Amino acid sequence: MKVPGAALWQVAADSGTVTGMTSLARRRSRRDWFSNEPGSWAIVLMPSLAAWLALGPTWTSTWLVALWALCYCLQFTAARWFKARFRRRWLAPVAVYAAVLVAAGLPFLILHPGTLRWAPIYMVLCAGSMLGAWLRREHSLWANACAVLASSTMPLMIGWFGSHASPATAALGRTLSWPWLPAAAFPGPALAIAVTFALELYGSVLFVKTMIRERGDRRYLAASWTWHLLLCAAGFAMGPWYALLAIVLLARATLMPLAGARRKVPTKVVGMVECVCITLTFVVSLLAM
Repeated sequence: MKVPGAALWQVAADSGTVTGMTSLARRRSRRDWFSNEPGSWAIVLMPSLAAWLALGPTWTSTWLVALWALCYCLQFTAARWFKARFRRRWLAPVAVYAAVLVAAGLPFLILHPGTLRWAPIYMVLCAGSMLGAWLRREHSLWANACAVLASSTMPLMIGWFGSHASPATAALGRTLSWPWLPAAAFPGPALAIAVTFALELYGSVLFVKTMIRERGDRRYLAASWTWHLLLCAAGFAMGPWYALLAIVLLARATLMPLAGARRKVPTKVVGMVECVCITLTFVVSLLAM
């Protein structure tokens, strides 16, 4: 049986449409479950990985880093669920990640109940994140601050379980007693990593806004430059490696917005620069130990 030429074209078009729809459905399905922003993964994991390496990897600290990655998966999907006003499409990833996190995290809490000392802090930060998603202001400065603080606080917790932890610090993870957060809860190396990443990451928040969402806004530019100048002062006070890092970050925060004032810098370029900067922060946090 002969098929007219027009019909052949229609069959081909329909086939292409089906293939395209299938491909789109697959991409959409992946986006439902996984963040497609590599920069977000770097922000979440780099501080934890730096502490994991610097403070001596152990099976317990490795377990905690894996749980933190699961926490991000749950937060990421839950935030979209809140933003979408609890649409059913986003419920399955939230439910699955929550179940996996409970299954993997409950044994950890039973063995190390002292980690619950950090629960009030993370409850507040999580509430701030969900509020930002609900109000659709997840890119606001305060919502970004919640994300930065959550990520930057993890080195303190991971430091409790590193092989280099002092006996007093290591004991905090095994028991839940008063005082709630004594001086031993903030070991020097872990605190240095936490502060370094908190300052760098929030500087990154301000810098990225001057390049993309708030490009051309002098208030954000002034805030970013002021932050990075203060970062330079802190870097020189802390040591040569931190000073070098602060100079690089200040140069980026100054020169790129000036270049972008004439011609917009592509978002991908901004993202690549930020990946380089957070990697440099990771390296400096290890070298400065």
